Amino acid sequence: MIERYTKKEMGRIWTLDNRFRAWLEVELAVCEAWHQLGVIPQGDLENIRTRADFDLDRILEIEEETRHDLIAFLTAVEEKVGPSSRYIHLGCTSSDIVDTANALQLYRAGILISEETDSLLQTLKSLALRYRGRLVMGRTHGIHAEPTSFGLKMTGFYAEFQRHRQRWSRAIENIRFGKISGAVGTYAHLEPEVEKIACGILGLQADPISTQIIQRDRYAEYFTSLAIMAGGIERICVELRHLQRTEVLEVEEGFSRGQKGSSAMPHKKNPISAENLTGLSRLVRTNSLAAMENMALWHERDISHSSVERVIMPDSTILIHYMLSRLNNLLANLRVNDKNMDRNLNLSMGLFFSQRILLALISQGMQRQKAYELVQKEAMYCWENSKFFPDRIRQSSEITDFLGNEELDALFDSEYFLMHEDLIMNRVFTDEQL
Repeated sequence: MIERYTKKEMGRIWTLDNRFRAWLEVELAVCEAWHQLGVIPQGDLENIRTRADFDLDRILEIEEETRHDLIAFLTAVEEKVGPSSRYIHLGCTSSDIVDTANALQLYRAGILISEETDSLLQTLKSLALRYRGRLVMGRTHGIHAEPTSFGLKMTGFYAEFQRHRQRWSRAIENIRFGKISGAVGTYAHLEPEVEKIACGILGLQADPISTQIIQRDRYAEYFTSLAIMAGGIERICVELRHLQRTEVLEVEEGFSRGQKGSSAMPHKKNPISAENLTGLSRLVRTNSLAAMENMALWHERDISHSSVERVIMPDSTILIHYMLSRLNNLLANLRVNDKNMDRNLNLSMGLFFSQRILLALISQGMQRQKAYELVQKEAMYCWENSKFFPDRIRQSSEITDFLGNEELDALFDSEYFLMHEDLIMNRVFTDEQL
């Protein structure tokens, strides 16, 4: 069966002792299957159930001689079980045990990652609803574009992480496959029913076709999904890092009492969590490339994937779990500076109204190219001379011949930019009452 782990136990999934415990789970499930098929007598099965265990140090001692970890594991277990151990590993090859145990470990880690993603989604939703209607400057290429809302920013991140969550659910279901099919996957010394029963006991599905291994496209999907999720984490962090720059300062990471930002400059408050998470995302992406490299093995199996997976399985799952938790904490304690949001909206002197004026002139009969050149001329004048764009537009007879004062008053209403905010948020939070 799929054992449940708590949030703090991600690391325990990947201890060396627990790796061997997962192997033992698989071996015992295979013995149960053979018993159900009448091969292992009841007395021997009871003896195996009761006595099957190992000492980690003994496995490592035997491995020094055998240079084969699974044989060392089996030898250590056999020493505990006695004569009934002749039924353990019956008809199996090493990868039957290792790959099926990998599925257990990867799925268990995947559940913890899913739970952490769900927690992050709740935090993003809370921020989206809290800052609904909070006007902020939208930027393209890092330059002022048109206003949006901080709520919409958070809604966009929420929608992305919904996709990450859905993608991850598919990935962990596709990793939830075991194989007990023998040396090249032909069941020559096994029965397909053994695989079906054993996988059922473990809470896994039997791979419809395997060679000596479960094919590594399943692993590639798993680790690529983690890499894409890491990209989503980085996207949020890059946004927060920009918004915390001194010249912008619309948000700040929480800064606890006694925390220090610089060994040299006592005034510093740096976006350290967002920067750390940006760096860690690079490791997760790198590991996904290694997982994809593992897909093409020689014939029915070689061993080139094994050393890679011993690194990337614990590293990527532990990293993502940590990254999600740290990002969630960062967002939950984020300081939002309304005053600076208002200040920054005014930094570009109302130039973000330019498209509204352009479209209004076109609607009143002016040719588009002429309207564009006229509005651009006035906008560039304001930018170069630090003039307020709405005032300059009101002084242009070429424009006021087309647009009167009441029309201009309506065109210079900042709230206009959020006229569809509710519609957008309702599309994302489809089952919510906003």
